[in-house]
Amino acid sequence: MHFDQRTQRALREVGLENDELRAASAAVVEAVEDDAAALEAFFDEHGTVFSDMDMAHSSADYPEHAVEGLDLTTHADEMRGWLRFDTWGVYVEDGRILEDGSVELTLGPTIHDRVRFAPDRETFR
Repeated sequence: MHFDQRTQRALREVGLENDELRAASAAVVEAVEDDAAALEAFFDEHGTVFSDMDMAHSSADYPEHAVEGLDLTTHADEMRGWLRFDTWGVYVEDGRILEDGSVELTLGPTIHDRVRFAPDRETFR
């Protein structure tokens, strides 16, 4: 079970039993795995994406990125990996699929920010 001790205690105090806690934990693990697969599929499907990332060497409001792929691993409720562009890459921690067809990732060192990626610039408008 991936819930920390405080969370487990709080969930028990509101009436959840151990079997229910295990089921909830398994559901979270499955959801994270499903999201990771959907995020990888998004980048596999789109060879070029646009982002709301602030880039010093780009004057575009929504810079264009040629994508080589996203490789994610999951463990319990954690998702980590590497997003590879044509000339550079960045560490990824966490991500989600948004209702407008874009995705949002937390990018690590050098970026240190949540960044949205979309298949076209119009998604951002």
